[in-house]
Amino acid sequence: MSTPPVKRSKDRESRAPSGLADYTRALTSEAGRSAPAGSVGTAPPSRGIEEPREIAETIALVDRAFAFVDLCGFTRFIAANGAHAAIDTLSQFRSLTRDIAVRRGVLVAKWLGDGAMIVGVEVGPTLAATAELIGRYDGSTLALRGGFAHGQALIMDGDDYIGQPTNLASRLCQAARPEELLAVGYPAAALPPWIQVLGIRSVTLPGLGRVRGAQRLGLVPDLELPNLSQHYTGPRD
Repeated sequence: MSTPPVKRSKDRESRAPSGLADYTRALTSEAGRSAPAGSVGTAPPSRGIEEPREIAETIALVDRAFAFVDLCGFTRFIAANGAHAAIDTLSQFRSLTRDIAVRRGVLVAKWLGDGAMIVGVEVGPTLAATAELIGRYDGSTLALRGGFAHGQALIMDGDDYIGQPTNLASRLCQAARPEELLAVGYPAAALPPWIQVLGIRSVTLPGLGRVRGAQRLGLVPDLELPNLSQHYTGPRD
């Protein structure tokens, strides 16, 4: 007795190729708008695509934005509440950090015990992620603080950064008070419209000296912070 042929879903067959075709057409269209005439499909020149001989002798600096955040009073919290409570608190912090990072298009470059290092290629999204994280964090248990800076740095071992902006962001985080985000040199016009300069104060940063114009950045009053959806909204089969 012969086995009847399996009928494949026409909807599934048509949907997958259509989605791929739409995606490739969008890529071609975008390349055509950004590339010179006659070079459709080629990316515009940028750092990192040089011939191997051009990068063999040196490691180029890269432009990045850096933020450091950490929980305030974590050592005292462990002593008073124990390790299990500390793990619960860290899990809450890390979950929120990851959730905001993926929405803002930035990376949690590393976890630092009771803190994190956040890295982005642009100032705006990295600053937005940090300010929202501090603003959203439930301070009923422990408060969150942060420091932010941007500039040129060297990539070390493929996953770490060495340079003045990383040092500055880290030291500003150490100097920040609970629920405070410190930065230096960002005019109000350069900030996202829902982030404001709350004030200016002087701080002494170990190894860097006295900074008299440290900005206290925060969310504008009455900013709505809706619940973050836990549902994946990307492409489906």
